[in-house]
Amino acid sequence: MNTLRKFCTRNFSQNKIVLFAVLAVMLVLACALSICYGSVSFSFSEIGDVLFGRDKTSSVYKIVTFVRLPRTFAAVFAGAALAVSGVILQVVLNNPLAGPSTIGINSGAGLLVMMVTTLFPAMVQWTPFAAFLGALLASLFIYGIAACTGASRVTIVLAGVAVSSFLSAGIDTLVTLFPDVAVGANSFMVGGFSNVTMDGVRLALLCIVAAFGLALLFGHDMNVLLLGDETARSLGMRVGVYRFALIVISSILAGSAVSFAGLLGFVGLIIPHGARFLVGEDNRCLIPTSALCGGIFTVSCDLLARVLFAPYEIPVGIIMSFLGGPYFIYLLLQRKRSKIYD
Repeated sequence: MNTLRKFCTRNFSQNKIVLFAVLAVMLVLACALSICYGSVSFSFSEIGDVLFGRDKTSSVYKIVTFVRLPRTFAAVFAGAALAVSGVILQVVLNNPLAGPSTIGINSGAGLLVMMVTTLFPAMVQWTPFAAFLGALLASLFIYGIAACTGASRVTIVLAGVAVSSFLSAGIDTLVTLFPDVAVGANSFMVGGFSNVTMDGVRLALLCIVAAFGLALLFGHDMNVLLLGDETARSLGMRVGVYRFALIVISSILAGSAVSFAGLLGFVGLIIPHGARFLVGEDNRCLIPTSALCGGIFTVSCDLLARVLFAPYEIPVGIIMSFLGGPYFIYLLLQRKRSKIYD
């Protein structure tokens, strides 16, 4: 029996390694297609000449270097950050319907970003910090509702919708009072990568990498939290401290993504469920799987946004809303009442 258990465990680990390798290849392929195709398409040989330094003067070089590569990197990191943020929130709130967009965290980050860009334009370099602070305040507020009232899972989501509406009203107020930013605000509200530059996202990408590393370190502790607060305390865990730390990590991830990608919706809701279908509930595997799947999903949606109506481009957030809205309804219909309202 012990031999059989070891064999199954070894095969299970090998299967996960194979899965990670397949997802990594899919991500590389999605990035390659994203760089090659758009309103103007290039061959793989032309892209190779640019990437290996054989072409540094043509229009292909300028488009790839200053448009396609920053956009692709931004899409990968934003998708990964929002997906991992969704995983953390679903653990902290013990709610499969939680996500950065569904409970108002993205809107909190968006409001403070808009406040910085409209009220303090000279401090635009602090946009990632403002996005993190807004995401943190919104997530702590929602968590406070859950902790103080013992709200059900759907009640938490409804509270998030209310908070998101309030914060969106604040963004609309800023747009009304400062009409000069209205054009940029519309793109920000929908979400997209059309104006991304490497200089503009460098700080946010560093924050995402650091927060992702912390999330991996907390993977085992997230598994303990899934056992319930009483069990976690009996095992010596300081539940409140760990929950707060995880909320901070989730806020860094979501806020950093919002700071350059805008209010992208449903990535943090769709991807964790898909990743759980592939690897199960173990957060040590779920976090990297969600990151890879989030990058693949976001890059693919961005590519569709560019090629579906080429040479015209639609914001990637529209594509995500078309995919995420029905899936959110599907989750509601599939969950039993006893699981949703407990």
